Amino acid sequence: MKELVRQAGLTTQFYIASAATSREEIGNDTHWGTKEKLREKGIPFSKRQAVQIRKEDYAKYDYIIYFDRENKDEICRICGDDKAHKVHALLSFAGIHRDVADPWYTGNFDQTYEDVWTGCQALLKFLKKDTV
Repeated sequence: MKELVRQAGLTTQFYIASAATSREEIGNDTHWGTKEKLREKGIPFSKRQAVQIRKEDYAKYDYIIYFDRENKDEICRICGDDKAHKVHALLSFAGIHRDVADPWYTGNFDQTYEDVWTGCQALLKFLKKDTV
């Protein structure tokens, strides 16, 4: 998403962050398979440490995007009810009503990349209508 926003010349209009819903990967860098796919596609990334979403993040962000239903349930457990309708499935912006393919279970980083790329392009198109 950061790369799409950069390519669109909109980096000053967005703040993009990532957080896990579980504590399993806290402190870990991006998965090696994800980094390999990003390199293959020429998408820059930097070293990072995974963090977990916090209750106060709900007030901080305009949109909270999830990849699968389990993540949505955990986001709502941590942040509370989605009274402001900020929590959305990534693929829903592309009119697709299923979870993002999870390479943790499938090992298929190609499908996950395609899902995320499709969802992020649709999300940016939606946000541009909302902000530009």
